[in-house]
Amino acid sequence: MIYKELAEKTESYIIEQRRWFHQHPELSWEEFKTTDRIAEELEKMGYEVHRYDGRPGCWAMLHGGKAGEGCKTVALRADIDALPVEEKTELPFASENKGVMHACGHDNHIAMLLGAAKMLMETKEDLEGNVKIFFQAAEETCHGADYYVEQGILDGVDAIMGQHIWGTLDAPYMSFQPGRRMASCDNFTIKVDGVSAHGTQPHLGIDAIVAAASIIMNVQTFVSRSNDPLNPIIVTIGEMHAGQRFNIIANHAELYGTVRTFDPTFRRQIEGRLRTIIEDTAAALGAKATLEYEYYPSPLINDDDDLNRIAHDAAVKLYGEECLRDLPMMMSSEDFAYFADRIPAVFGFLGSRNESMGYTAPNHNDHYTVDESVLKRGAAMYAQFAADFLAAKA
Repeated sequence: MIYKELAEKTESYIIEQRRWFHQHPELSWEEFKTTDRIAEELEKMGYEVHRYDGRPGCWAMLHGGKAGEGCKTVALRADIDALPVEEKTELPFASENKGVMHACGHDNHIAMLLGAAKMLMETKEDLEGNVKIFFQAAEETCHGADYYVEQGILDGVDAIMGQHIWGTLDAPYMSFQPGRRMASCDNFTIKVDGVSAHGTQPHLGIDAIVAAASIIMNVQTFVSRSNDPLNPIIVTIGEMHAGQRFNIIANHAELYGTVRTFDPTFRRQIEGRLRTIIEDTAAALGAKATLEYEYYPSPLINDDDDLNRIAHDAAVKLYGEECLRDLPMMMSSEDFAYFADRIPAVFGFLGSRNESMGYTAPNHNDHYTVDESVLKRGAAMYAQFAADFLAAKA
């Protein structure tokens, strides 16, 4: 099973698919046409496709020709949703959906996994187990994966592999290093209530904007004074809505933010500590504040030694040791962690940056695009990892 050579033969198909999906992006939980196209392609290859009632996303199972009783099953996952971004790449296959763009590269993930599905079907008789091909909606919501876990996507699966195309890693390198990869993601809302008054009579009101501003500043002291500086943590308040008019003391403010960290124990302490700061700061100014806190993905950590070894060796088998590069851990999150919390998992990155081509924009940027020559490598990595995992002895 020489997936490097098969990937070369499949490259034009992979690029064709990437361009179609890039041109037809859909937002989280709206990826029905995307799912239709994926299902159509899988069915052409001979797969039986399973879909979800009222939800986008789909999966298919490949039963290997050498899959005996008690054999293993490995899942390969690609996310499929786009972002509410107005594209400015001027690509000939730029988004046709105004205000929607595959700015995170999920169009590439779809195409790579379809390419891998095609190659795995061609080598079906040599596979020593089963491969579940899984296309997941709504990764950008921070918790779309949770729905599929509840629907049983991991039932009977022994391990799962995912990868992400990445705008700060040079093409054509890959990163499958062990350890911390991406942080947890917890989001919060702060509601501040004061008392309205005319702007010329502030003493008759309780200013919710002043209280909200004080909360923002005091929350930052939690990061700088309550956290071990060797423990990465981010508390960001990125959105605030307050007030009714320029000359009225605001009686209400709402703030929206996110918390990122890698330490699972410390993560569970953050909510309570922030709540104390928020409520006490507001109270000191005569206002009232409440905190609504939601937990989303855990930190994504490549902590399974066997899977780390299989992924490393698969990359080296395909493209040599020189194809691998280290990539610093990131405070961004990935809902693949919902799978990694439950079964052995490994997650990697595929470089898309190519300065000579002018492709230097990072993910989530309105100019983000990729060096398409790397896509065959991502497809080959999916397939090689699956075959090697199934062949590995327990």
